[in-house]
Amino acid sequence: MASIKQVALKTIELEASSVAGLAAFINDDFEQAVRAVFSGKGRVVVSGIGKSAIIAQKIVATFNSTGTPSIFMHAADAIHGDLGMVQQNDVVIIISKSGESPEIKVLVPLIRNFGNTLIAMVGNTASYLARNASIVLNTSVEQEACPNNLAPTSSTTAQLVMGDAMAICLMELNGFQTMDFAKFHPGGSLGKKLYLRVADLFADNEKPKVLVTQTLKEVIVEITQKRLGITAVVDGENNLLGIITDGDLRRMLEKNKDIEAVKAGDIMTKNPKTIGSEELAISALDVLRKHGISQLAVTDNGKYLGIIHLHDLIREGLI
Repeated sequence: MASIKQVALKTIELEASSVAGLAAFINDDFEQAVRAVFSGKGRVVVSGIGKSAIIAQKIVATFNSTGTPSIFMHAADAIHGDLGMVQQNDVVIIISKSGESPEIKVLVPLIRNFGNTLIAMVGNTASYLARNASIVLNTSVEQEACPNNLAPTSSTTAQLVMGDAMAICLMELNGFQTMDFAKFHPGGSLGKKLYLRVADLFADNEKPKVLVTQTLKEVIVEITQKRLGITAVVDGENNLLGIITDGDLRRMLEKNKDIEAVKAGDIMTKNPKTIGSEELAISALDVLRKHGISQLAVTDNGKYLGIIHLHDLIREGLI
């Protein structure tokens, strides 16, 4: 009896081989299928039965998140009323390993009668589904990873990868960019990395600042009251001249200076790291990490606007 590790490695080997075998099926039919979806005036309706239906749902999710409007239609439900979701200009993709399921055999002629372009993603190119489709995407595999060569494993992996290949090709044709992706993913941390800006985070923070001529006591009071561990040092026109942090204060006290005579300008760090208010929040995180600091002054054209803190980025789930 093979060990658990051996069985797992064999499974990975068989599925990897099935995915690699898809390269032979990226042909004129594949290109025709992608262009049919790209040039279609409607949506993509993806359907299947059993495990193929689950893969169809994932392909729909990928299409939608990458700019190709799609809906899922279960093949069994389609012949009991859900077929009404198919509109005149929609392209229909039916996914099936055998291409011979009873539900598929009922559904196919109905789609053909509607006049929609029908793309078959099928593991048997001699099947009923393949023979009656407008375009055939071959996802046949030599062997399932199942030891009995029965449970859909390698075949569903091949279907999934073929769907991904179509989605990425459509992204390229549509010129789908990073900010387009962000529009469809506004709620998660991934979307926030793509659209959340510094201005969205620092505006509600305190905006500690002192004039360059203010005393050490005034600096300490400002840092303490605003509770960000930092204050900006500005001139009379609100131009940022430097910053003072808690650490700057401790280092100054260690030097035993005559603290009565110390002014903000004497202990500030000149030319501090800053970031613009319209920069992406993830860019602020990059600066903080690169320089090992926890606060950044926000400026526009040299004018001081406020402070963004590492905690702001943590709160938004960017870390």
